[in-house]
Amino acid sequence: MFEDIQAAIPIGILLSFMIGPVFFVLIETSVIRGVRCALLFDLGVVLADIVFIALAYFSSYQLLDQLTNLPAVFIFGGVILSVYGLVIYLKKVRLKDFRPKSLNDDYLHLIIKGFLLNFVNIGVLIFWLGLLVITGPSLDNDPSRIGLFFGTILTTYFITDIFKVVLAKQLKSKLTFRRIFVLKKTIGIILFVCGLVLIVKGFLPKEQLNIEKGIELIEHKKPVD
Repeated sequence: MFEDIQAAIPIGILLSFMIGPVFFVLIETSVIRGVRCALLFDLGVVLADIVFIALAYFSSYQLLDQLTNLPAVFIFGGVILSVYGLVIYLKKVRLKDFRPKSLNDDYLHLIIKGFLLNFVNIGVLIFWLGLLVITGPSLDNDPSRIGLFFGTILTTYFITDIFKVVLAKQLKSKLTFRRIFVLKKTIGIILFVCGLVLIVKGFLPKEQLNIEKGIELIEHKKPVD
């Protein structure tokens, strides 16, 4: 059991620092809205991960292969992400927009925002599916060990994000309206580009997205105990 936890912790830390749409929006939310808002946004992200892991566990390798070879799935998620980034970029920046008007409604909105931003990225589901395929045999396909392993990953991920958003919050004292404006526009561009990357993946030849070969490469690189 301890070995499973020990193996999961580095993965959780690594996930927290992976550069992507969620990373940038989380930092932006922390800097502009505060730690509590950022953590609620992050809670939505983790909930989407839990849904993905559940889908991965109750599906099979065939689903992984089918998702990889369905261009429409990547294109759909990419379009949503790109449109969202474009909306953020074009939206007029007002300081009052960063202050919650109704705490309960605003907090629920943040959770939903985090959930949807993570959920539209089909690459996240493929990552969890691939990780399950790779680690499942080493965990003896035992449901309790798998639950502990992935639960530790998500817990580590969330705890690391707590430190990350607290550190990012320290930048608030240096914010000016101009810097907030630039930050919002930059986030919009990043989300738009991430969406375009997903769309491009959808148009790549099937051979370019061969998960089976990718898993084989990962397994060959795994250190021998």
